[in-house]
Amino acid sequence: MAEELVVQGSTKEELYQNLFPQIESLLEGETDLIANMANLAACLKETFDFWWVGFYRVKNGELILGPFQGPVACMHIRKGCGVCGTAWQQESTIIVPDVDLFPGHIACSSASRSEIVVPVFSQDNVIAVLDIDSEFLSTFDYTDQYWLEKICKLLQDGQ
Repeated sequence: MAEELVVQGSTKEELYQNLFPQIESLLEGETDLIANMANLAACLKETFDFWWVGFYRVKNGELILGPFQGPVACMHIRKGCGVCGTAWQQESTIIVPDVDLFPGHIACSSASRSEIVVPVFSQDNVIAVLDIDSEFLSTFDYTDQYWLEKICKLLQDGQ
């Protein structure tokens, strides 16, 4: 079970509750997916100080690196490979408490210890995945899953 994250006196749940209406407002009326992904990655990185926050977009049968915040990253991921490719293939969120225990994990950075990947849908097809890495074990839990899926739904609603 993930330890409760507390940042500046707020719990993880409170941070998401405060951030969500800000993200809704930021994305409202903007239909450019890349611009929305860029701002969303910045908001999540700034709020939670995660190691890496970004998107991989489905393009030409693979995941291609999209807008992100953090150190350089892998640029191409095949369907079914690593956490991102597996989340794309399964069309579902994956929480990985320890990336070293995930079969086929793609190590873009040895500093990454835990990860969550959330698919972004448009018309029932995965068009991207939101990938968030932490330098700590067991960072992500169902609170993250709930809120990140809700946030990613804002991207698909804007399409």
